[in-house]
Order: sequence, then C-alpha cells, then structure tokens
Amino acid sequence: MASSPVSSPVLIHCTGILFDMDGILISSIASVERSWTTWAHLRGVDAALARETAHGRRAVETIALLRPDLDPEEELKVIEDIEIADNEELTVLPGVLDLLAALPADRWTVVTSATDRLARLRMAEGGIPVPARLVTADRVTRGKPHPEPFLAGAALLGVAPQACVVFEDSASGAQAGRDAGCTVVATTFSHPAESLDAAHYLVRDLTGVSAEMRNGEIALHLFQRWNRQ
Repeated sequence: MASSPVSSPVLIHCTGILFDMDGILISSIASVERSWTTWAHLRGVDAALARETAHGRRAVETIALLRPDLDPEEELKVIEDIEIADNEELTVLPGVLDLLAALPADRWTVVTSATDRLARLRMAEGGIPVPARLVTADRVTRGKPHPEPFLAGAALLGVAPQACVVFEDSASGAQAGRDAGCTVVATTFSHPAESLDAAHYLVRDLTGVSAEMRNGEIALHLFQRWNRQ
C-alpha cells in the first residue's frame, strides 16, 4: 500500500495502548547488533544475517532459524546474558516520557520480543516506568508476526483488541498488531515507511503523538502523520 503525507492531525479514541519496546520506547539497536554479532561469531553464523534476522523477532525463533541444530533454550541463556551485559548507548526515544506521563498506569503496557529479565532491565536503565505486568518473549508461545503477543497484551489490560492502539516500529510487529485486530501506529524512526504496510498510520516518532483522557477513554492525537491507502 502507498502512503501519503497528511498535515492535519487525526484523533483516535481507544481504551488501552500496547507499546513495543525497542525502537518505540527506547533505542538499544547498537547493543542488540553488537550482541547478535558476538553470538554469531561464537556459533559460526554470518553476523550480518544474524543481525537482520533478530530484528522484531524473539531470540528463540532467531536461534531456531539460524542454528536449528542447537538447543534454543540453552542458546537463549547465552544471548540473554550477552545482551544484559551490554547497556551502552541505550537511550529513551523522543516524546516517550511525555506520552507515558499522560496515560493512567492501568491503560498501557509493553509487548516486546525481549525476555522479561532483559526488558525490565532496559526500561529501568532508560528511566522508563516499568509496568507491573508486561508481555515478553517468555510469556507467549508464538512471537511476532503472530498476533498472540498483542492479544495477550489486550487481555492483560482487560480490553478488547479492537479497543487497543499498538505502537510498533517493525514490519513483523505492525503485522502482528493488525492481525490481532488493533489499530496500529508505526514509527519510521528505525524502519522505512515502505516496510510498514500493515500499519494504519505512520508517525516519525512519539513526538508526533499526544494523549488525554476523555470520559474514561484515551484520546490520541497524531501529528505529522501519514495515512495508509
């Protein structure tokens, strides 16, 4: 699908919001790429292929694709330890803290391909308020692009998927959100717009989004957006 720039803001009413973590709330791309490069060298895998495969996918699934002969659970421990040891260049992305501050804590959560241990560490390191409950790689049996993670996120909030907005930055995440029945807003911060066909709307980053509570619902305003056609 093509996209076209639209200067006027759009208003979306929803009951819950499901945020991806990497590329939406924080940027840990340098750490992720260094970590998968290290793992690839340890396991005789092409490093560029490992980095490309890992984006937007659970580590166990990446391992199964790259080295199906290895025990994915054992390798998960290896890559998780590598990633936890590397928190350099981790940054909170623009607009994130202002948007989260406008949302009641029980109306949003994080749906990420990272493990629970890694996700909590990265958010805490970045100064992001860590939800009491979140959906991580170890909480689902099928990761993105399967819709299970976002269906689990909606259930965690006690909200119908159709009443949720998903914020994603990857093609697999946008597809997962759409297939779950959510409204998907994708950012073009880390991936080109052409790869985000599954998203309903595109924004550069979360500085293009504001929120307020209206009659028990979240009113999201999208600025500097693109409509999908």
